[in-house]
Amino acid sequence: MAKTRPGLSAAKPKPVKDLDSYTIRGTNKVVRVGDCVLLRPSDIGKPPYVARIEKIEADSRNNVKVRVRWYYRPEESLGGRRQFHGAKELFLSDHYDVQSAHTIEGKCIVLSFKNYTKLENVGAEDYYCRFEYKAATGAFTPDRVAVYCKCEMPYNPDDLMVQCEGCKDWYHPACMGVTIEEAKKLDHFVCSECSEDDVKRSQNGFHASPVSDAKVEPKRRKR
Repeated sequence: MAKTRPGLSAAKPKPVKDLDSYTIRGTNKVVRVGDCVLLRPSDIGKPPYVARIEKIEADSRNNVKVRVRWYYRPEESLGGRRQFHGAKELFLSDHYDVQSAHTIEGKCIVLSFKNYTKLENVGAEDYYCRFEYKAATGAFTPDRVAVYCKCEMPYNPDDLMVQCEGCKDWYHPACMGVTIEEAKKLDHFVCSECSEDDVKRSQNGFHASPVSDAKVEPKRRKR
């Protein structure tokens, strides 16, 4: 079933009762209000829609409907997918809808950005969200986030970054003129701005990502 356009409500029979849960057809998986689910897309070949269940109800004919709040993929937003958007990134929209419960294909987990970056292994049903999105205007909340590297881009958890031992900022290998393979072999790294400074080197000065060490305070710029 297709999403309705933002601002339009799908026609539905008057509900007669609210349900606590629904068992996904053909499975033993149970979904409840607050769960995130995968819904069958209208076009074959497209990835499933992702939504959060706000309400489960049955009409007088015992047809089960779910009221959902859609998550948008970056490519579904007005601005489209950008370089810093991760493959598993979603935006929590203000677009609500009513769908047949039969279109639910499975359950998924939408984590906060911070918790997603702490995962040792990312599963097929793991996603993350760091922005809320207004479907009608294309506006995001928050509208400013920390940026890193010479390219001044927000962090993409799919991309390797290395930390400068001097300024504590994070850099993409390509922006510093090295390959990913070369970056993985680094024991120490000092950016071009800090290379002439007298920096105290530590044996374990290389970290894996901008959010892996909560004690590090990288220089950050807002945009």
